[in-house]
Amino acid sequence: MTSLHTLPNPTRSTRIHEHAWVADSRHPTSEGVVVYVRCAECGTHRVDLETHPQRPATPLSAEIVR
Repeated sequence: MTSLHTLPNPTRSTRIHEHAWVADSRHPTSEGVVVYVRCAECGTHRVDLETHPQRPATPLSAEIVR
């Protein structure tokens, strides 16, 4: 049952924004370049894979909220 009168989950940020990903480190692998990124605004981390320099990176992990 869902209640309309519940409080937000205190472990999650209720502030939503578009992440501004900044590369912390990058490492070439046989599959492409693995890039460890974090959001410059909120500090959320993620791991991406760049398979080609002309294509956008593909997220390999879920976003890890600090």
